[in-house]
Amino acid sequence: MTDLNKLKQSWMADYEVVLGEDVETRETTEFSTLLESEASLSFNEGEVFKGKIVSINPDFVLVDIGYKQEGLVPAREFQNFDGSMKVKVGDTIEVYLDKLESHMGNLVLSMDKAEILKAWDKISEACEKGTPLEGTVVAKVKGGLSVDIGVKAFLPGSQIDIRPTRFLDKFIGKKMEFKVIKFNKKRGNIVLSRRAILQEERGKLRGEVLSQIEEGMVVKGIVKNITDYGAFIDLGGIDGLLHITDMSWGRVKHPSSLINMGDEIEVKILKFDKDKERVSLGLKQVQPNPWEKAKETYVPGTKVKGEIVSVKDYGVFIELDDGIEGLIHVSEMSWTNSIKNPTKHFNAGETVEAQVLEVDVENKRISLGVKQLQANPWDALEAKFPVGSKVKGTIKSIVEFGIFVDLGEEVDALIHVSDISWTKKNVNLNEEYKTGDSVEAMVVSVDKENQKFCLGIKQLAEDPWKKIETRLPVGTVVEAEAVRVTEFGVFVELETGIEGLIHISELSEERVEKPEDIVKKGDAVKAMVISLDKDAKKIALSIKAAANAASNGTFSQEPIKTATLADKLKGFNLSGGSEE
Repeated sequence: MTDLNKLKQSWMADYEVVLGEDVETRETTEFSTLLESEASLSFNEGEVFKGKIVSINPDFVLVDIGYKQEGLVPAREFQNFDGSMKVKVGDTIEVYLDKLESHMGNLVLSMDKAEILKAWDKISEACEKGTPLEGTVVAKVKGGLSVDIGVKAFLPGSQIDIRPTRFLDKFIGKKMEFKVIKFNKKRGNIVLSRRAILQEERGKLRGEVLSQIEEGMVVKGIVKNITDYGAFIDLGGIDGLLHITDMSWGRVKHPSSLINMGDEIEVKILKFDKDKERVSLGLKQVQPNPWEKAKETYVPGTKVKGEIVSVKDYGVFIELDDGIEGLIHVSEMSWTNSIKNPTKHFNAGETVEAQVLEVDVENKRISLGVKQLQANPWDALEAKFPVGSKVKGTIKSIVEFGIFVDLGEEVDALIHVSDISWTKKNVNLNEEYKTGDSVEAMVVSVDKENQKFCLGIKQLAEDPWKKIETRLPVGTVVEAEAVRVTEFGVFVELETGIEGLIHISELSEERVEKPEDIVKKGDAVKAMVISLDKDAKKIALSIKAAANAASNGTFSQEPIKTATLADKLKGFNLSGGSEE
């Protein structure tokens, strides 16, 4: 065996395991080689021979090279990228003699290794000089792709493109240029790179692009990478950032909802920093601004439909169009303000109808209302419950300032604490009324504009102050009980719930330091009505005036009479109201 043949055998030994080959001991191999060498010196392992294809099977191809038996070549060495065969029975091919005899007794041949021998010089030169080689991607293999450059070579996944590539099947069958970045002649390993060529081309374009781009230009680019805050666009030699806020006039949940990796898009250069080589891009800026025609499109009073994009405590945001959102404030959801928390009534993704209330193009705001599409219960309330009519309802709730009554309508009525009694002060509502109790009242007011429906209990009886001047005219002398003694005077009860004040200066002709020195609580006193203010509900009395009138026998223009307890009760029912 020549030295050349020994050298060929040494680097071909580790190339690959061939179908039909089995692990044999070194001694057996050497012994077989010696026997075969002696039997036929013209067939040596490590040499290339011409042969004819005898048969083609799914796993191997049978080739006759003129030896005493045929050899086997793995069928995959003849397959195209789509699985079809490149040869047919009867074709003459060159094969590399790997072993004279395997454990199956056949020759072990390889067409790939024969082609490698012929391509070594070309591949070696391309690796040393960095010149590209043309090849065709034939199959997807573990970690990358298999490329035919005259021989099979390996293209790692990381060297396919500048950007990470997930779907490798799209490259199968494509003819491209590659650089040889690793070449091991001894092991027969060839590693290619397409990325190196693309980077060279990118470098050439970079300077050209940087010298041409200007702010305001509209350019095309390829989506290179997508992040949570935006996307990087390859403009050809330089990358630009397309921020999420500049992707659409509308709301964008994630950049991936608008663009995909590898998409070619048209963008506008918003900002260009030549020193730092930074480019800010805008996608929405190459599209019409929907707010420019919002005033003509969304006229107040028109009905619109949209999808709920956000629900807040204060309202619901509706997407009316790309880039156009409107707000339904919580106060515009119900005529009765029954909706306090929108999150309990609306969900994102639902479609709702609303009415346009106001459009503010400058601040990009549209106010919407839902209640405007519903019947207003206040319209019917005025007709159904005229002021002065008597009603009966159920106490729904008791609060500090009054009682809410359910009359079977969408709107609850309020009996304010001041409308409970004409004469009682500091009424304790919780002591006198219970939730669920039935109550009668009179309609006091129906205020549609301010949405207030008020009732009154005291209005069921006549106001005792209404004709007070006829019962207690100025100059009348009354006998009344002192109910409160203060530092400035004495309060006496003239009628049930109606009190009058005897000022300290009207207690005696003498100077009085303390009212309690003259009158004590519970005392019955005679006093004269000296002034009456019906509107302010104030009556002033004087003990000294009554005493002077009695002792002098003088009378004012008004008749003077003494009112007894019977007089006070005469003409009034037990509730303090007049029978008139």
